[in-house]
Amino acid sequence: MTEEVGEDEGRIPVADAPLPLPVEFEALYILHQEAFHDLALAVLGTNDAAERAIDRAFLEILRHWEKMKESEDLQQEIWAIVRRTVISEELLSLREQMAALDSGTGLYAALGALPPRQFDVMVLRYIGRHDTKRISWYMGITPSTVDYHCRKARERLSPVYRRLLKSQRKDNE
Repeated sequence: MTEEVGEDEGRIPVADAPLPLPVEFEALYILHQEAFHDLALAVLGTNDAAERAIDRAFLEILRHWEKMKESEDLQQEIWAIVRRTVISEELLSLREQMAALDSGTGLYAALGALPPRQFDVMVLRYIGRHDTKRISWYMGITPSTVDYHCRKARERLSPVYRRLLKSQRKDNE
């Protein structure tokens, strides 16, 4: 399309113009953005991280908006997306921190190198001490998928565990 929107010299091609948002979605954003941001800020600690998380949450809500509008538990579904997104942002930050740590054993680097879902499951299960059902809810996946990712992560970390055990045995001799 070559039509242009706007009257000044900074014209935007129609194909690049932002699409209008559903009015109900805009109202949701206006009414709840501050509360969502406060939650994210409390968990993540920085304004930048909170804004990134809430932007991601609203994009996910928008992607599923038409289906979500039909739900009897719309508010609950929206808060679930916000919580999952905030927790995901926190896990991304933790992942970067762990990858940068040097324990001398390679464990942190190995954890940081796990695929995202495997990393999230391992952190939520072994550091956060959450059970499968809660992890499933946070991540929006089935409990069997949580168990699968945990099993695959342990398989990937297995060589590091073996090196640690050998090292500990030598230290104990």
